[in-house]
Amino acid sequence: MSETLEAKKDCTQARAALEEYLHNELCAEDAADVRAHLATCAECSAEHHVGEMLTSALQGACKDRAPEELREKLLEKLRAARAAHA
Repeated sequence: MSETLEAKKDCTQARAALEEYLHNELCAEDAADVRAHLATCAECSAEHHVGEMLTSALQGACKDRAPEELREKLLEKLRAARAAHA
């Protein structure tokens, strides 16, 4: 197989495994293969970086809490709705 075809095959395989790699869901051998590919492929490495940024942003968003005032308003409305249906 030519070097160009082999590189495309490696990119296809690495990108297919990238999501699992980002979430540490690959076995050690597969993770090592992806890591080795990312070290030599700028395009896949850039895609990995974007994935890391998105994952980090989503994880951070899930940790945010609503303001206490909003929480109290929601609880008040839930209590009122429960009382109306009791």
